[in-house]
Amino acid sequence: MLQTLADLVQATADALFVPLLVVVLFGTGLYLTVRLRVVQVRRFGDAVRAFVPRPAGPASGVLTPFQAFMTALGATIGTGNIAGVAAGVVSGGPGVLFWIWCYGFFATAIKFSEAVLGLTFRRAHGDQVHSGPMFYLRDGLRSPRLALAYAVVAGIAALTTTPFTQTNSIALVLNTQVGVPLWISGVTIAVLAWLVIIGGIKSIGRAAEKLTPLKVGLFLAGGLFVIVSYAERIPEVLAMVVREAWSLDSALGFGMFTAMRYGLARGLYANEAGYGTAAVAYGTAQSNSPAQQGLNAVMETFIVSFGTCTLTAMTVLLTDAWRSGQTSTAAVALAFDAALPGIGGYVVAFCVFLFGYTTLIGWAFYGEQFLQYWLGPRVVVPYRWVYCLLIPFGAIAKVNLVWAWGDLMNALQIFPNLVGVLALSGLVARHAAGRS
Repeated sequence: MLQTLADLVQATADALFVPLLVVVLFGTGLYLTVRLRVVQVRRFGDAVRAFVPRPAGPASGVLTPFQAFMTALGATIGTGNIAGVAAGVVSGGPGVLFWIWCYGFFATAIKFSEAVLGLTFRRAHGDQVHSGPMFYLRDGLRSPRLALAYAVVAGIAALTTTPFTQTNSIALVLNTQVGVPLWISGVTIAVLAWLVIIGGIKSIGRAAEKLTPLKVGLFLAGGLFVIVSYAERIPEVLAMVVREAWSLDSALGFGMFTAMRYGLARGLYANEAGYGTAAVAYGTAQSNSPAQQGLNAVMETFIVSFGTCTLTAMTVLLTDAWRSGQTSTAAVALAFDAALPGIGGYVVAFCVFLFGYTTLIGWAFYGEQFLQYWLGPRVVVPYRWVYCLLIPFGAIAKVNLVWAWGDLMNALQIFPNLVGVLALSGLVARHAAGRS
């Protein structure tokens, strides 16, 4: 019964992802890249400089710009950057990495736009801040109905996907690598999440500020060690990545369209461009500069698409873990173990825990903003408790149904968001050009 339901949900999600959502997202990224005059390249130097933490100035908001950046980055870099990318390479072949890069480049313009609009149309009152696509759909596009539709879909998605998907991946890797029972992982993660989430966005921002650099740094260090250990294979693997991305009749059994399908889907899941979540995170910043938050979003997408996703894919390709019959985090653990015998799998397990945990707490705030817009401020405290109480069930849930439902709900929230991003692209273009 559950398998039949999972298949039905996955079929519906695939109907949206392939080809409709892929075409819409890729087309939007391409259009915005042109409209913003390739802001991700033209102002990349500014993005690097904006990345350096600076004292917050006299501006409304609840988080420093650095905390807002780390909250967004922490929520974006989840288990999909490890498990999802590895599974994509196993299922779609080496060419998947090329299409992750391709989508990542154009998706940067979408993330820039979301961050700019999030800060421009936020509502900040003292220690309270309300931000997200709902506000630029309502106040910028003048479409209250579309704003409400987004809030309803995105709120349900946040409550019914992230507590399950992220917890599921964490519990599975802790079970296979360390032997921790699934239910114990679920309860432990729920308690740790509650300790942060119950304190609201300031508590989440402080946790993200500390944990996000740790998780990114640890995974980068481990991944680079694996890559350096197999450095002689890098030219061969890169050539294979490009060749398989364009091959219509691959000797490895993959084709261009298979690689494109998995690459774009995994790229979307990894960098979240189009979800509208960037508007929530960057809208909390103590900043009066929408362009600065947009540039931070450029760095976020670059780190995800060309950093963590690339490291995951390269490690499984260089070590041939993608041919081992393993998939998801198991393939990455095998790759790390090849270069770090005996400890590689534990490094991956710890990284998956940090990746999933910071995504859990970041998305908790996203869902809170969506549901508060829809149902009012009285929903906030009950929502935080329900969100945490759902986490243990994610640890023992069926994997196929969990990820199929996640794909479907994430796809549905993208369409209303992109309507607003495209309609307000003229305003974004002024900020991209340095004009307010």
